[in-house]
Amino acid sequence: MAPRLIGEPVPRREDRRLLTGGGRFSDDVDAPGQAHAAFLRSPYAHAEIRRIGCAGAASMPGVLAVLTGRDYAADGLSPLLQFHTPVDHLDPTRPGLSGGQLSSLPEPPPIAVDRVRHVGEIVALAVAGTRDAALDALERIAVEYEPLPAVTDALAAASPGAPLLWDGGNVCLRAEAGDARACEAAFRAAQRTVRLALHNHRIYGCPMEPKSALGEFDPGSGRYTLHAPSQGVHRFQRSIAAAFGVDRDRLRVVSGDVGGGYGVRSACGNEYPLLLWAARRAGRPVKWTGSRSETFLSDYHARDIRTEGALALDADGKIAGLRIDYLGNLGAYPISFAVLSNLLKMAGPPYDIPAMHVTLRGAFTNTIPVSVYRGAGRPEVTQIVERLIDLAADEAGMDRAALRRRNLIAPSALPYRSGLGLDYDSGAFGENFAAVLREIDWPGFPARREEAAARGRRAGIGAVAYLESPGAAPYERTDVAVRADGRVEAAIGTQASGQGHETSFAQIVAETLEIPLERVAIVFGDTDRAVDGSGSHADRSMRLGGTILFRAAKRIVDQGREAAGRLLEAATADIGYAGGRFTVLGTDRSVGLFELAAEAPLAATEEIATRLHAHPNGAAGCEVEIDPETGALTVIRYATVDDVGRVINPAIVEGQVHGGIAQGIGQALFERMVHEPASGQLLTGSFMDYCLPRADDLPPFSGRIDGRPTDSNPLGVKGAGETGTTPATAAILSAATDALREYGVAHLEMPLTPERIWRAIRGTG
Repeated sequence: MAPRLIGEPVPRREDRRLLTGGGRFSDDVDAPGQAHAAFLRSPYAHAEIRRIGCAGAASMPGVLAVLTGRDYAADGLSPLLQFHTPVDHLDPTRPGLSGGQLSSLPEPPPIAVDRVRHVGEIVALAVAGTRDAALDALERIAVEYEPLPAVTDALAAASPGAPLLWDGGNVCLRAEAGDARACEAAFRAAQRTVRLALHNHRIYGCPMEPKSALGEFDPGSGRYTLHAPSQGVHRFQRSIAAAFGVDRDRLRVVSGDVGGGYGVRSACGNEYPLLLWAARRAGRPVKWTGSRSETFLSDYHARDIRTEGALALDADGKIAGLRIDYLGNLGAYPISFAVLSNLLKMAGPPYDIPAMHVTLRGAFTNTIPVSVYRGAGRPEVTQIVERLIDLAADEAGMDRAALRRRNLIAPSALPYRSGLGLDYDSGAFGENFAAVLREIDWPGFPARREEAAARGRRAGIGAVAYLESPGAAPYERTDVAVRADGRVEAAIGTQASGQGHETSFAQIVAETLEIPLERVAIVFGDTDRAVDGSGSHADRSMRLGGTILFRAAKRIVDQGREAAGRLLEAATADIGYAGGRFTVLGTDRSVGLFELAAEAPLAATEEIATRLHAHPNGAAGCEVEIDPETGALTVIRYATVDDVGRVINPAIVEGQVHGGIAQGIGQALFERMVHEPASGQLLTGSFMDYCLPRADDLPPFSGRIDGRPTDSNPLGVKGAGETGTTPATAAILSAATDALREYGVAHLEMPLTPERIWRAIRGTG
């Protein structure tokens, strides 16, 4: 019998290669005779382009081409449409956005033609024999701008008289969900109501690898090749092929090792089709590697959601109603509506709330476009709901943990349909919350608060519950084949960017086929080798990708039984399979899987076109200390209990959770993207201004993984990639405001910088 692999903490196979310098990232890829590109970016947030003079730059030594938006249009190329269409993210059988709720959306090209709408937008590119020559050429491009008024805040953009980015208006989305009438009745009858307005501020994914790409064009075949970091090569392939008006098989996209995704690499960057176009125009491969400062201006940002919420309670402390109004800042162009879709359907979990109503708007502003980032709406929902519960507990004079436990969905209520139409099939919400209270030692906190006070510190504690509803693209494909040389190759359309896919996917295939792990090769990141797919995002990789790998391996076993029956002259029903060998039951006649593959092809293709809905959930607890003299906050301890469904590799899941917590702490305490309101200039355009957490800013993490399998897929997995991030900001805010009780501070806006806390203590914030 082959050893058990699923559920075991198998060391990651990719780590030796990556940690010893054997990785192959986009900047490592070169082509013979390649030229280099540099992009001229707008210094204005909003301006008409009156003229672009390229003659001076084009005449410089070594310059091969200088291209503008008018050249792009003259070549008959189309806008680069991202995945912002409703059908791409939303399941019509579930609550979410619909086409009728979206206004007519602009379809901008990847390079500005007549107007720029954010600082950093591309207005021209130079191609030269060397990178330095290309950068020098940018200095000789003369652009005449006519500046226009700009707006950077979504609330201002949605107000009457705001500068308009597009003829259709700044607000492009209006939607609602839930039962407004029932919610109104609940609030009228409520014993107590609380309200809160907050801003889940703009942040940036900060991948380790800045954008870099190589574009090639073969005039003989008319085929393009793009090497670029992505979270799914087929998304890039679809977008660029549509922009160029060519069939998808005319474009190969390759992503080797990818130094971080988190949503930032989901949408195709504007630079990538321009490099392919430049390669065709210049007759040479064209490479570009962005600087870190350039990446701050060109990568998509995230969050930036303004929220107003209200919570109604009855006399027994049961939640009777919840209202939430969201306003999302989309930036200058539509990139993704996934976050807003998640906001519209996720309010309330994992609490039993009989009446809910959610309204939603999305507004364009003169800022860098906003897309998805780890959690994609889940942390925003958790933040507003958990903060309202804290306020309600304070208003009612109740213990915050007790109020939560009173309102968590009971096991007897499962399966449970939320007030917004989502179905929760499994979970032990009360048990997990009780477990995290034990992990954080909630009962022992008063003594620790006194001890901290004796040291001149103010201690606070918070515990929150969460539940996710991963959406994501529903389509995925894998092609699995057994090779006679002793390997099983599985090509799949997801993409690794640090999650350990090469290991965890191989565990599924190896255990199902009962063969050694080292016999399995997982192939992804190349449209010539993986036929189709939708990439990695929104906790979908194991839920969808793992499911079809499992199904394909099962089909190969069934094929092998038939082939072995023919070879061994026995009925298929009499063929058993174990340990990688097919045996005629009751005899010693057998044939190995790889021996059989030399005689008969063993291969299976599996596709899926549904999201296999599941709901990761859990609880998080946080304890902080604040120095009232300086406002400095220290996270003392942090605990989680996470239900991710069946666990494929505990070590990888634990790493995913820890990384997510670090990103949540980063947003809560340090990270913030800031545009100057009047000019639209990015004020946090480098790591001198944008602060990331360091190892010594993070506490030891404690907790456990509570795997309650879901019935929605054969593996029983729910998803782990978003769990650490989803409750983190809410837990930290709860603890921080608890620490500042004596100063009358009921709420703090993130990030919780020392200055912001210091001002709140003194009533000047």
